[in-house]
Amino acid sequence: MHKCERCASPATVHITEILSEGKFEEHHICEPCYPKYVHDAQNKGDGKPFGTGSPELEEALVGQQECPSCGLKFVDFRNKHRLGCPNDYQVFQTDLRPLLENIHGETRHVGKTPRRLPKIKKEEARLAECRQKLKRAIEREDYEEAAHLRDQIKTLEEA
Repeated sequence: MHKCERCASPATVHITEILSEGKFEEHHICEPCYPKYVHDAQNKGDGKPFGTGSPELEEALVGQQECPSCGLKFVDFRNKHRLGCPNDYQVFQTDLRPLLENIHGETRHVGKTPRRLPKIKKEEARLAECRQKLKRAIEREDYEEAAHLRDQIKTLEEA
């Protein structure tokens, strides 16, 4: 894993600058230092607007973002369609959210219930769901919601 060349934080953006045929420079920087890097690159005197105006270049830079836990780069995810660790959801959140919304219509997995599930099983599932919600309401000290859920559970148990 590389460290940022500017501040020694874990590097999440990796850039390869091609200087000439066969000659290149690699730069490893963190996301907070990236805007400063772009600014400095624009003012190097070559007149090329690095980091702006080129969608291909921007796509290449986004793809170089790397997870500090597993080392997966976003471009690798785009190619393999597999994440490397649970931390990737946070690291690549801005890029993953639109993909998940487009593919699944949601960004949160809620599962689904089989259509032919017997009525008793549906009631048991509803009861289990209410109990979990009650537990979470108590943990966050939302006693009004907890009382409402307690009443729902009592009604479901009596049915």
